[in-house]
Amino acid sequence: MSTAAQSPPNNLFLVCGLGSLGQYCVGNLIEFGVPVVGIDTHHPQHWEIPNLPEQLEQLLVGDCRQAEILEKAGIHQCRAVLLVTSDERVNIAAAFVARSLNPNVRLVVRSAQDNLNHLLNQELGNFVAYEATQLPAASIAIAALGSDIQSLFMLDQQALQVISTQIEPGHRWCNVRKLHELQTSTRRLLDHHAPERPQTRQFYEWEPDERVQAGDHISYIEIVSRLPSLAMPETGRSQQGLLLNLAKRLHWGDVREKLGERWKESSQVQRAATVSGLLMAVLLLLCMAFYKLQYPNISLMGALNVAVLLLFGNFDGVYAGLELIDPPSWWLYLFSILIMLAGTLFIGILYALLTERVLAARFQFAKRRPPVPKAGHIVIVGLGRVGQRVAQLLHDLKQSVASLHSSNLAADVLPDMPLVVGTLKDNLNKVNIEGAKGILALTDDEVANLELGLMAKALNPNCTLVIRCFDERFTDSVSRLLPDAKVVGIYAQAAEVFVGAAFGENILHLSRLGDRTMLVTEYNIEATDTLCGYLISEITYGYGIVPILHQPPEKPAQFMPNEDKRLSVGDRLIVLADIDALQRVEQGKMAPRRWLVHVEQLRLSNTQFDGMQAIARISGCDVAIANQLMSHLPGTLACPLYKHQALRLVRALSKVQIRAHLVNRPT
Repeated sequence: MSTAAQSPPNNLFLVCGLGSLGQYCVGNLIEFGVPVVGIDTHHPQHWEIPNLPEQLEQLLVGDCRQAEILEKAGIHQCRAVLLVTSDERVNIAAAFVARSLNPNVRLVVRSAQDNLNHLLNQELGNFVAYEATQLPAASIAIAALGSDIQSLFMLDQQALQVISTQIEPGHRWCNVRKLHELQTSTRRLLDHHAPERPQTRQFYEWEPDERVQAGDHISYIEIVSRLPSLAMPETGRSQQGLLLNLAKRLHWGDVREKLGERWKESSQVQRAATVSGLLMAVLLLLCMAFYKLQYPNISLMGALNVAVLLLFGNFDGVYAGLELIDPPSWWLYLFSILIMLAGTLFIGILYALLTERVLAARFQFAKRRPPVPKAGHIVIVGLGRVGQRVAQLLHDLKQSVASLHSSNLAADVLPDMPLVVGTLKDNLNKVNIEGAKGILALTDDEVANLELGLMAKALNPNCTLVIRCFDERFTDSVSRLLPDAKVVGIYAQAAEVFVGAAFGENILHLSRLGDRTMLVTEYNIEATDTLCGYLISEITYGYGIVPILHQPPEKPAQFMPNEDKRLSVGDRLIVLADIDALQRVEQGKMAPRRWLVHVEQLRLSNTQFDGMQAIARISGCDVAIANQLMSHLPGTLACPLYKHQALRLVRALSKVQIRAHLVNRPT
């Protein structure tokens, strides 16, 4: 949890494992202004963040599973230990040692074992685990769609999405709505900037009374009734239209081509069974015709009965069971023998086909994967843990996906996804890159990802390109080389989650908004928190966060909560914020309140009470202060406010016919 601004006695942070993830964690912790000690099995040869070693309180070389190493690092004075080596077994073993040495330390562990992590949380307490390579999977999946949706997640069984869009001239908000009017019970505005202005680095740097214009870029978070289907399936067509469309496709050329493909894919036993079946059907019809011709008085059912008996080898039964007036001619007799022999052969082939099917089921032959789509799909190159997670998320969103991987996958891994196996560079053409709407280069080699991305972009310049990178400097270089591509720095994003969790926060979701990492973070308000006792509006504009859920004890949760609510002990608050905002909350550094509200006069004499209530509710001041102001107009409210908060008060007073305006607070 966020604590008071003063530093507690145990304020040391220990990072075990100084690979890419560990170094980014150290860098973020140092920005929080806390002392950090690093441990690794060897002295790192490559530092991805300049001057990082000089900023560490201490750098130890040793095994973090050894108690003496942890004691030397100051485990007894630690507030949190981040165990972020690349070996899960080392991280978990070190977590047990750290807990035995310091029962109260916060443990943040890199581990992908969900079930084990849950059990360890129950056993060790004050424990949280994440897998760094999987944290950005959702943002990668959304980025691949190339839509206005920047993030999509579930919160208390409710779907929320972050949208970033450019206003077109025909948009329903264009030249109609002011920015503050976009703030509703289901929506919160995050960012607004005109084409000539750069995107802001913090929330609420937009002017509430500015009108939405064509060309403006607007970002917001909103509640959605259900998770949207982003695959754009063909819907709404009538059954007649479907039948007509099917009829148009049933040309003989297409049918012949499909039959030819099916014939090539079938086994020898299947081909023999197909030919035999067609031959048996012809012989059955000929047998019926010949016996009807030889014996005109026999019925069609009788002729069919004779043909079936002969096909199944019952030659004696035909001539012993049928009362024929005239003996059959010699040619019909020979034909009957031929029918019997052909039937015997057909039964043997049928048994062989059934045996093949039984054996296939017995040995669980792999299910054939679907073919690669021709167009409109997303190609995933590299199906490691990140690629598989992204593929599953895209499948859940009803998006057509094809993948390319260097080796085959188990039959039960994404069985409904088309998969091409082989050398990545040599098989790009087999996943129909030219028709893809997005390409994700997600291998564990960032140089290979860049090469594959450039090759894919050359084949399909209009596709959405997402490239996975690790090194911050390499990420920046690729971003400059491919400004239209979405370059994802896996460890840089994941480190923000680990650091937020190290301060006791519950990080629920990670997403991207432009080039910023957004963290959906849960706070459970305690008496010593920097949030306790403040209005939601005060923490919103003071810390630069976006509250999206508020739940008092024993009461239902409210999404996009009322800004005039005051936080109390036991409240649950979920916010959208970046790592800088979480740092401000942790340190209790609220932005200064620079605005005052000057109340001029009452237009109607009976609105004084309504004005007093509005002032006390929105500003959070005592009712006596509001009453004193309304009794001695004109006057200025002595409580300084944030600009958005002050403008909302002015609008509320205007609704009850009280004239007021903003005044800059004297410095």
